[in-house]
Amino acid sequence: MKYILVTGGVISGIGKGIIASSIGTILKSCGLRVTAIKIDPYINIDAGTFSPYEHGEVFVLNDGGEVDLDLGNYERFLDISLYKDNNITTGKIYQHVINKERHGDYLGKTVQVVPHITDAVQEWVMNQAKVPVDDDRKEPQICVIELGGTIGDIEGMPFVEAFRQFQFKAKRENFCNIHVSLVPQPNATGEQKTKPTQNSVRALRGLGLSPDLIVCRSAKPIEMAVKEKISMFCHVEPEQVIFIHDVSSTYRVPILLEEQGIIKYFKQRLNLPIDDQPSDLLMKWKKMADRYERLLKVCSIALVGKYTKLSDCYASVFKALEHSALAINHKLDLMYIDSTELECSMEAENSVKYHQAWHKLCKADGILVPGGFGIRGTEGKLQAISWARTKKKPFLGVCLGMQLAVVEFARNCLNWKDANSTEFDPDTKNPVVIDMPEHNPGDMGGTMRLGKRRTVFKTQNSVLRKLYGDEMFVEERHRHRYEVNPELTHCFEEKGLKFVGHDTEGNRMEIIELENHPYFVGVQFHPEFSSRPMKPSPPYLGLLLAATGTLSAYLQRGCKLSPRDRPETKQLRYP
Repeated sequence: MKYILVTGGVISGIGKGIIASSIGTILKSCGLRVTAIKIDPYINIDAGTFSPYEHGEVFVLNDGGEVDLDLGNYERFLDISLYKDNNITTGKIYQHVINKERHGDYLGKTVQVVPHITDAVQEWVMNQAKVPVDDDRKEPQICVIELGGTIGDIEGMPFVEAFRQFQFKAKRENFCNIHVSLVPQPNATGEQKTKPTQNSVRALRGLGLSPDLIVCRSAKPIEMAVKEKISMFCHVEPEQVIFIHDVSSTYRVPILLEEQGIIKYFKQRLNLPIDDQPSDLLMKWKKMADRYERLLKVCSIALVGKYTKLSDCYASVFKALEHSALAINHKLDLMYIDSTELECSMEAENSVKYHQAWHKLCKADGILVPGGFGIRGTEGKLQAISWARTKKKPFLGVCLGMQLAVVEFARNCLNWKDANSTEFDPDTKNPVVIDMPEHNPGDMGGTMRLGKRRTVFKTQNSVLRKLYGDEMFVEERHRHRYEVNPELTHCFEEKGLKFVGHDTEGNRMEIIELENHPYFVGVQFHPEFSSRPMKPSPPYLGLLLAATGTLSAYLQRGCKLSPRDRPETKQLRYP
């Protein structure tokens, strides 16, 4: 087993996740089996109880693990399925060690950070690195480990110490450290500064780790003189300094790494049985990156949510839309709309924001209402759903978005004016959305319906069934506490809102579709978590096809792209 540790310096959020994912993609393109581990130094057991403004979205895995969004990057880039134990937190490690201490495993010894916590980290990494994550169920050969936070953070010290020890246990030919640092360029001078990187590498070395590669992040391409300066002051060869500047698309990052000779370096440094040249997989990435930058046609989607101030809050939703737009040769124009700004109260409070929000919604080609929790902004989401339904705008509702579509239909089509979810009004006379039996309101962590579950189609005449390739069932990931009240579904179906997908027992409503509408679909699951760059999610693809007016033709062709829409054709010939 070969281990590649990715650390970060100067600032957090520097792009370690994309760098780690890109390195994994390059090695996978060389024919190696790759897995990934993310270490988060916070004390939370998992990411499930975070506000999205804290760490971005909560990504859900097949086994129900609620984890950091970087694991979503790993899955999308590497096309693998990870497990909750691929996300290590301080809370998990301490809980594991304390449980062993209570069980008497330490035989009366004083339990300390060194060696017990550091040993637990190393043991966890070695065990999890062996778990198969590809469809062929073979043991991985490479494990890419990302250490969250910044070198020097007090909470990350036990993990740095663990890997200082681990590098000797694994042996030099099996362990490699990549340090990602920032090269700022102040506007006052316009000069690219190397001092932050020098200090960061010095701090890393002081803790016992020496970087094999230094990846320099910058806004603009870095000059050769800067590379030579970093090489000299950080005690590495010039070829061990890699530049990654801001690019139009993350698809370009693996290409930038490969162009700077990273395959040849890994082959020598880790003694890997690979060729110097990547396989067809990386060539597909290059074609995809080229095509992304040459797209001419634009499709605009309005994302109506309440966490719109930080794009990472809807990272997987954005990626799923982007994958689908790319598949049909369109550039995605994603307009974030704060749902509270669509509400009538906002017109009195701030009429400019109100009219700007409605202007965005009205000009969008399609409307998406993603998942979420809490009552804030729900009336605005209901207004957007009503607009999509009455104006025949393509619409996709995910999780809460589907539940609110049912509430909106009940209020405006069934005339149940007080219809609501018991999440927002426990005393409503028409509870069209109710809490699940397994939901325990007193305990917030891990009490939702989580992970991959099966949804069975109940009819042949379903748009989503056709988009999924006419399968009898699909398996997608869930994350919710509330669901549509099954006792009232017959009232909706009589008026044209069909529940075309149920769970295996037929009690939980999973998919809704509205008759006589170009595309009005709601899903209780989160299809964005399983979307991949070269395998877009069918519900999101359907939304983009409907928004561009090509859904009917796509379905008539048996869900195949036309020759002019295929990725390999004419778009590549345009400058």
